[in-house]
Amino acid sequence: MMDKTLFDEMIQTRRLLHTIPEEGWTEFHTTYIVVERLKDIGYTDIRTGKAIINPEAVMGRNPDVVKKGIERAESEGVPAEFIESIDEYTGCVAVLDTGRPGPVTAFRFDMDCNPVEETHDPEHVPNKLGFRSTHPGFMHACGHDGHTALGLAVARWLMQNKDELTGTFKLVFQPAEEGVRGANAIAASGVLDDVNTIVGSHCGGVPKLHEVGILRKGVLASTKFDIYFTGTPSHAGNNPHKGHSALMAASATSMMLVGIPRHGEGATRVAVGRMVAGEGRNVTPVHAYIQMEVRGETAEINDYLCDKVEKIVKGNAEAYEVDYRIERVGEATTIVECPEVLDTLEEIAHGVEGVTKVINLDRPAGSEDFTMLLKRVVDHGGRGGMFRWGCNHHGHHRADFDLQDTESMPIGFEVFTRYAKKTNGKA
Repeated sequence: MMDKTLFDEMIQTRRLLHTIPEEGWTEFHTTYIVVERLKDIGYTDIRTGKAIINPEAVMGRNPDVVKKGIERAESEGVPAEFIESIDEYTGCVAVLDTGRPGPVTAFRFDMDCNPVEETHDPEHVPNKLGFRSTHPGFMHACGHDGHTALGLAVARWLMQNKDELTGTFKLVFQPAEEGVRGANAIAASGVLDDVNTIVGSHCGGVPKLHEVGILRKGVLASTKFDIYFTGTPSHAGNNPHKGHSALMAASATSMMLVGIPRHGEGATRVAVGRMVAGEGRNVTPVHAYIQMEVRGETAEINDYLCDKVEKIVKGNAEAYEVDYRIERVGEATTIVECPEVLDTLEEIAHGVEGVTKVINLDRPAGSEDFTMLLKRVVDHGGRGGMFRWGCNHHGHHRADFDLQDTESMPIGFEVFTRYAKKTNGKA
């Protein structure tokens, strides 16, 4: 198992990051910590900003939210010069060239948090041990603090073992996984176009503590929509006939969206998660806003759902005589199954100390924008795969989420580093 010094640093880093959760596209403090740590480790090729983010492919990045994230990060000591140097885009890619011929292997680690207020239950481990979130309304409720800390531990191990390795490694610290918003822009930058193999991981899910899951199938393609309706105001008592209600258009749309016929050739999901509308009790509502998503077992099924969404929105806008706008603010596809990579990950997991069970995951479940990175790599002749290192939890995105870091994270670390040795080790 891993060296104690490396283990201690990994756990301390995870708990530090847990105190400063940052939502997608605002991970400025987290990015600063990652970049500075990579420099300390000895990495000299650290790419940020538009070198790894294609602005034309960015999804779901709200300028007002980003501005607030920058202000908070600077108040916490992140230099303004650093934020300017990364073009106000979070995330980074660290490159380690061993100087010896060999494959280009990429590992991906996501960084963002959830808009969840952390529980005040005194038995919750971050409360008990003093590393709860210091950002009200935000929490690492999906374990990405653990993912980032794990990535930094892998980065140090690679540097320490550089002389025993071949080829090149690219470590992707990705922003905005929640809402599947960040990977598309990294993929479109071309930074991974020379990669032979990419591997990603996630904590939890179906696998419990001391279990490892291999993602064979079941990752759903998904599209996230923000829908805006703009109506015409009027006095609800004096001139109701002169108004056109955005609220009514949004309400009708919401009901019709959840009634989209399900597809007969695979799993479908439709969720309307948020609706905000209206100005006052006696004013015909002028503005309405819907956040919703669709998911499909295949890209084709997801496209079918997207087409239905757009037709429903357009039809209701016409029926209620309001204007509308639809924005796609997140995108993920299904996982490309690369048996050779997945079989290798399964074989490695069986040999890791502390792993009691290795399971194949193939049931329709959530979505993951690692799929966008994997697709880009496969489209350029490469391959890849994803695994889960288990933890015990009551559900992701909950106020009481925790991942038993001292027991779960070393297993993820071992799978990554053993994969590195297997694919890029000296013959």
